[in-house]
Amino acid sequence: MFAEHTRAAYLQALADGVDGVECDVHLTQDEQLVCIHDSTLDRTSNGSGAVADSTLRELRGLDFSSWKGARIPSAFGGPANQLLTLKELVDLLRLAGRPLALAIELKHPGPFGLRLEEELIAFLMDEGWDPESSRLGAIDVSFMSFNPDSMRQLAEAAPPHALCQLVADIEPGEVRDALSIGSLAEGAVINLMSRAMREGGKLIDGHVVGLAGPGIRYVENHPDRVRRWVEEGQRVRVWTVNTREQYDLVTSLGVQEFSTDYPALMKQLRHEPAE
Repeated sequence: MFAEHTRAAYLQALADGVDGVECDVHLTQDEQLVCIHDSTLDRTSNGSGAVADSTLRELRGLDFSSWKGARIPSAFGGPANQLLTLKELVDLLRLAGRPLALAIELKHPGPFGLRLEEELIAFLMDEGWDPESSRLGAIDVSFMSFNPDSMRQLAEAAPPHALCQLVADIEPGEVRDALSIGSLAEGAVINLMSRAMREGGKLIDGHVVGLAGPGIRYVENHPDRVRRWVEEGQRVRVWTVNTREQYDLVTSLGVQEFSTDYPALMKQLRHEPAE
């Protein structure tokens, strides 16, 4: 309904009774953690350029919600305060007054490299995060990334059960379109991504991480692999389950967690009596 990663989207999700929320984090030019999906501003705001090239103050001046076309209720704030820092998102979850999960995805590659992980852990420690349980008060914090180096870095501070290695099939056309690159560069990028997926798979199979994070398309393409993970005791978190058919698939495989763009629908399906 509301634009992704905005104050309105999170408040609506909490009103829908979600068990937890997910966010993607990037560092601004002045090294502030902000909740934005892309590394660039073009798709989800009226700005342009890299997130890392803008200060938090500059980002505050952009509109991150109007592109979606949904009217935001006054209780959810106006267009000027829809961008959230990670601190502001954590505060929203605290105000909910109930146990919640927060899954934080760290995006790579980026200009800050693994400094992103360092700044994230430092922020959480300042907020009172417990590294052993990976809890921040009533908030159960987990970390996700496609980058196995990110998982290894986070493993120095966070317990395995809080680490989720994301995996997906590499689609050449999608890589080219997403990165706006030519065929020569595409081959190099695909080789790097494929190697990262292989390394990530080893982290899952070796139980270095406690969570496997396949996308729903990956689950549809590799149901036997997902079922094997579950049978071997691996916890699986699938993104993004949005239809009844997808819900039926992941539950039939024994998947324990999934994210969705439609929490109210998924909550309804979860409480429907079994046939």
